[in-house]
Formats: sequence, C-alpha cells, structure tokens
Amino acid sequence: MKLLNTLKNEKKVFFNFMKEKYPLIYRSNMFLRDLQYAIYIFFLKRGKKLSYTEAEELALAFAKDLTEAGELKQLNKQTWTVNFKLETEKATEENAA
Repeated sequence: MKLLNTLKNEKKVFFNFMKEKYPLIYRSNMFLRDLQYAIYIFFLKRGKKLSYTEAEELALAFAKDLTEAGELKQLNKQTWTVNFKLETEKATEENAA
C-alpha cells in the first residue's frame, strides 16, 4: 500500500520517468507489461527491489486507480488508453529549481 501511495503522490515524476523508455503520449495505448516493468525499475533505482508478482499487482492497482480517476481508459485486462497529457517542460523546470 505504501508503494501505491508513492506512485499516486509522485505520478508526474513516475510518468516522466516511464516516458523515457516507453512511448507515452496522450491517447496512446499503455500495456500492463510496460507499466509493470517501469514500476519495477522506478523502485529499483530507489533501492527497493520488487518481485515480478509484486510489480504486477502494483501495476494493476495503480492502473485501477488511474482508470477510476479518468486518467486511463481500460480497453481490456492488459491495455489502457492514456487520457492525460504530460507536461514535461513544466516538470523539468520544477525539478531544476
């Protein structure tokens, strides 16, 4: 639950991190495995190693929350449409300050 809260609270940071490796633009598809591996690497870089199962469960829970918030639209069990725009320039300015 703590890791899910971290993802929720640092959503912009996480998605900008994810965008570095995976195509993530408004109205693009997001796949479960991409989200899972991005979560795995995101926490690994922070010193927290997750198991394959933990990363998958966390990805599903995070996707569920984002779907309920209208930020993702679920297409099937493993695919969502991105329903938000990333403001990378603004996030970069905030991180530089």
